[in-house]
Amino acid sequence: MGKTQKTGSLGEELVTMFLMKRGYTILHRNYRRPWGELDVVAVKKNKIHFVEVKAMSRGFVSDETRLPRSEPSPRGSTTGVSSETSGREKALAYVHSGIKKDRFRAEDNVNAVKMKRLGRIIQTYLGAEHVSSETNWQFDVATVYIDGTQKKAKINFMEDLIL
Repeated sequence: MGKTQKTGSLGEELVTMFLMKRGYTILHRNYRRPWGELDVVAVKKNKIHFVEVKAMSRGFVSDETRLPRSEPSPRGSTTGVSSETSGREKALAYVHSGIKKDRFRAEDNVNAVKMKRLGRIIQTYLGAEHVSSETNWQFDVATVYIDGTQKKAKINFMEDLIL
């Protein structure tokens, strides 16, 4: 497994712990079909959350990005997780803005083509899992900046983005 894949797997694991700590129940991880993949499918308060995870290791983060002090993680692990939850409006404004994006921001990798692909796999999931058309669902993005040397991570969780 290459460094990028290890970073992605660690990011997904950290986001899963982040969600569980906040009351989400994880339904699926890495739900794959030939035309796409859902990183995390979770449910909270009868709403399904399709969470796209974008992770970057410290070596790829620009100098302006500082990882804050972390909270202790569950079960005595040495990897800390801190969180910063952005409001829906702030996240949508940034994603859809005409602002030239910094190539080092993980959330910039969720572009229009990626969102279209995710829309198709979400529809596949809803049909294959026989989810009622009356079930509420939303698309979220979790970005993870990992500092492996200090065993810390920062998670930004952007909720209810429009596909």
